[in-house]
Amino acid sequence: MKNYFYNSFLSKSLRWKIMASITFVFMIMGSSLFLTMFIDQYALGVISRSFKSNEELTSFSNDVVLTENALETYINYRTYESINNYYIASNRVEYFCQTMQGFPSTNEISHQEYIVHQLALSFLEYTSKAVAAHRANNPVNESYQKSLQAFQFLTKEISRLNILYMEKNSSVYNSDRSNVNMILKFYIVFFVGFFLFLLLLLYALIGSMTKPLGEISDVALRVAERDFDVPLFNKESHDEIGNICRAFDRMIISIREYIDTIWQKARTENELREREMEMQALYADAQLKAFQSQINPHFLFNTLNTGAQLAMMEGADKTCYFIEQTSDFFRYNIQQQKEDATIRDELGMVDNFVYIMKVRFGQRLEFIKDVPQEEFLQHLPSMTLQPLVENCIQHGLQNTKGKVELKVKQAEGFVEISISDNGAGFDPSVKEKLLDAARRGVTPDYSEEKSEKKSADEHTGIGLINVFLRLRLYFHRDDVFDIQANEDAHGTKFIIRIPENV
Repeated sequence: MKNYFYNSFLSKSLRWKIMASITFVFMIMGSSLFLTMFIDQYALGVISRSFKSNEELTSFSNDVVLTENALETYINYRTYESINNYYIASNRVEYFCQTMQGFPSTNEISHQEYIVHQLALSFLEYTSKAVAAHRANNPVNESYQKSLQAFQFLTKEISRLNILYMEKNSSVYNSDRSNVNMILKFYIVFFVGFFLFLLLLLYALIGSMTKPLGEISDVALRVAERDFDVPLFNKESHDEIGNICRAFDRMIISIREYIDTIWQKARTENELREREMEMQALYADAQLKAFQSQINPHFLFNTLNTGAQLAMMEGADKTCYFIEQTSDFFRYNIQQQKEDATIRDELGMVDNFVYIMKVRFGQRLEFIKDVPQEEFLQHLPSMTLQPLVENCIQHGLQNTKGKVELKVKQAEGFVEISISDNGAGFDPSVKEKLLDAARRGVTPDYSEEKSEKKSADEHTGIGLINVFLRLRLYFHRDDVFDIQANEDAHGTKFIIRIPENV
């Protein structure tokens, strides 16, 4: 039933909803007015009830006086009207006596009512005897005198009872007046609360009807800023705003479908571009292998081994060790042409290469290696670290003393390898060219630069792009390499992030 009324309300027009809301508010205001009248009547009733006992006692006293006057008129003039008035007044006195206290009490007012009750009965008894004697033409002087005495005592005690009633009713009146004041204060608080409630109710009703307009405005601004990832309205109402929301939803869905079509075309073009980049990488790799194959590996190894034996025979241990390190470096280079390698293997090859460079440059080269005592068996393309170390050595030796630092650490699902130098650093424009070219698989354009700088940057760029491109093709992602400024000193830092699960 609740859902039925809710759905029925949603199906109405906006004008009907506004009129229904206003009607509902007026009904509540009418209820408040009725409550106000009820409180006023209650306050008046409380005040009038406070002195009701005094009014009743005054009426009783008047009836006693009427009874006495009617008796006196009847005895003196013996008329029908006087006897009739006597019976009417005496009956009212007798009726009122039945409502009064009929036995003694410790309460002062109740006991005074008992005295008035007894005197009233005596008064009625003597007046009745006087009437009966007068009708029988008997002497009435004795009964009539006693009725007069009883009347005097009765009126005196009625006055005293009236004073007691007045004192009691004054106290009750003050108490009732305090209650009425409290009720009025409550009514003021209620009225203020009721007014606030009406404001909140109107705000809620109007807000529920205009809230979709605000939502439409927000979504329209986001769409105007080319943000199409907005939630749909899915409005169930069938009023004007509901129709606008449904039309807006259909428009957003159409835009998203159009964007999806464009993205699909862009994805297809990107795949074609990646294939082209892969072909370029294969072409560059084929060129590298062609150059490497020009060297006869067997002749090279035999020559180096012969040189190591001669050095050993002559007692030149350092020379023998240097030749052996050189032989190991070239053997790794040739053996890994068609294979990938582990991080451990690449670090070992870097040790051989750095030893050779230290023999060559002596104290001018400082190499710092910070590698944890772990295996690091994650795979990566071979000959990845050595070109970066060589690049850092070249740029670092441009100073008086070159400093190259290699660090390996694990961070957030990656093995991060950083190689930094203390050289002059990368020109930001060259850095952007290198990274952009690596991502697109092309060679940077140095046509606008000077010839010497162009030659050096082009030689460096091809080697770095070759490393970055092989990493990108190997891991199928762009976040495995980066070039940053060295935080510790001037220079450049190359960062390679190898996923741990490789």
